[in-house]
Amino acid sequence: MTSLPPPPGASRPRRLVVVVGTGTEVGKTWTSDQLLRRWRRQRLQVAARKPAQSFEPGAGPTDAEVLAAASGEPADTVCPPTRHYPVPMAPPMAAARLGRPGFTLGELADGLEWPQPPVDVGLVETAGGVRSPQADDGDGVDLVRRLQPQAVLLVGDAGLGTINAVRLSLDALTHATAPGQLAVLLNRFDPAQPLHRANLDWLRRALPAQVLVAAGDDDLDRLARHLTG
Repeated sequence: MTSLPPPPGASRPRRLVVVVGTGTEVGKTWTSDQLLRRWRRQRLQVAARKPAQSFEPGAGPTDAEVLAAASGEPADTVCPPTRHYPVPMAPPMAAARLGRPGFTLGELADGLEWPQPPVDVGLVETAGGVRSPQADDGDGVDLVRRLQPQAVLLVGDAGLGTINAVRLSLDALTHATAPGQLAVLLNRFDPAQPLHRANLDWLRRALPAQVLVAAGDDDLDRLARHLTG
């Protein structure tokens, strides 16, 4: 894996976790919210960042607002207003649609201003799926490579189609992460559903990454502990 050093003098959390998804609407923001609240209950200092967000105006809280409520920060600290794009497209596409300037992965990464002194855990949530554009010059995989996190959580649905989506996403992420960094979460997991159980069993047998589920508080507590080592 090719590494890029952080900018000189940059503040950085003691542990950086990036939350990515197999696609849109798989529950990245909900999962991030749950993790941040659990870490805070463990008396860990946290910070959340959404490098850029696009959204449907009036459709409810933005991702940054949800993350801010969970981390205890202002929403404009989680995602600066200059990176708010009120069009439901990938952020660089939304910027182009709005006639606003484009931006690079370097600008996104350098724009992540973390608290000083460093917090215990910093969480970054990307937009869309791992191959969704995050900037004019790269996608979610490229952003993960740029950020060099200690842990990457891939969130996917538990139902039909998730095996293909998880495997394709992990194949892409493998080139941006080191062994042991990746974990998979099957969100909306219902143990009463045979398909959900079969998907979980298959993925646990086939994948080198840790595969966890979100079916209740105990599962989420276990996930929070796993990501903080």
